[in-house]
Amino acid sequence: MEISEDSLFQSVKEIVRQSREKVFRIANSTLLLTYWQIGKLIVEDEQQGKERAEYGKYTLKKLSEKLTLEFGKGFDESNLRNMRSFYHALPICDALRHELSRTHYRLFHSQ
Repeated sequence: MEISEDSLFQSVKEIVRQSREKVFRIANSTLLLTYWQIGKLIVEDEQQGKERAEYGKYTLKKLSEKLTLEFGKGFDESNLRNMRSFYHALPICDALRHELSRTHYRLFHSQ
């Protein structure tokens, strides 16, 4: 049984499309977990077991400078604040998968 050229193309195209979608989902969930973990570490460092963080520590500024030198853009203070807020919004890691829709994943990824 021969597969026509168009049918072969459509089949290969569908495999590539599905693979790309899978990679996209895995990359997004990995990034979200990374952002959540960074946010958790920031909160823990700032609060050091206390109910609230001390202000004026300049933690985010210093951390941002070091991360930007090491990894390039994407770690400015506002992004680190977003990661901290993300952790505050969903402090239970298992909630990431269960509570976030695909739209939420895209919104967090675009920040």
